[in-house]
Amino acid sequence: MMRRVLAADFLKIRRKAIWFLIFLGPFGVIALQAANYGLRYDYLTKIHASDLWGGFLTDIQHLLPVTLLLGMTILASMIANIEHQMSSWKQLLALPISRFSVFSAKITLCIALLFVSCVLLAIGTIGLGLLLKFGMDIPILDVAKISFYPFIAAFPILALQLWLSVIMKNQAFPLTFGIAGAILSPWAFSFPDWFMWKLPLLENKANIPEYSVITGLAVGLMIFLLGSIHFARRDVN
Repeated sequence: MMRRVLAADFLKIRRKAIWFLIFLGPFGVIALQAANYGLRYDYLTKIHASDLWGGFLTDIQHLLPVTLLLGMTILASMIANIEHQMSSWKQLLALPISRFSVFSAKITLCIALLFVSCVLLAIGTIGLGLLLKFGMDIPILDVAKISFYPFIAAFPILALQLWLSVIMKNQAFPLTFGIAGAILSPWAFSFPDWFMWKLPLLENKANIPEYSVITGLAVGLMIFLLGSIHFARRDVN
C-alpha cells in the first residue's frame, strides 16, 4: 500500500522545484570547492601535498553539514506543503490507507531524493578531484563516507523537520527552526555527542565517525516512530 502512496508522491513533485533543489545542493558544494581551489590551488596543494585527495575530501566535508541540513529543512517543508497548499490532507487520509503508510511514504520520498543528492555529490567530488589532477588513485571508500555518512547521521533532523512540516500548515516555524539548526551546526563541535545537530559533523569523543552514523540512524528511527504515532492520532487540516 505504501508503494502506491509513494508513487503518487513522486507524481506530485514531477514538475516542482524540488528536483532543482536536489541538484543545487551537491552542485553548490562542488562549485564552492572548485572556486576555492581555483583561487588558492598552489597554497592548498602545498599544505595537502602528502595526501591531496585526503585534504580535498576534508575541505568538502566542512561544507556538508550546513548544506545538508538546509536542504533537509527546505525539502521536508516543500513536500509537506504540497498537501497543505492543495488542502488535500483530509482527502488523502480518507482513502483506505493507514496514516503510518502516508507518513512513511513522505519520509521515504525525502530519503530517496536526498540519496540522489549524495550520489551526485560523490560523482562531482571524483570529477573535480580528477580535473584538479589529484591522481587516479581515487579513495572510493572515503568519497562514499563523506557523501553518505553525514546524510545518515542527520536522519534525526530529517525526521523531526518532516514531522513539524506535516503537522503545521504554516511553514514559518519549521523553516525557521531548521535554518537556525543548520546555521548552528558548524559551531556544534564543542557540544555533547548526543546533540542532534552535531551528528552530521561526524565528530565524537571516541573519534569514530561510525558512532555518529549509528547514533543518528537509531535516534532518527525513534523520532520517525514518534512522529508517525502523533500523525496517526492528530487531525491534519
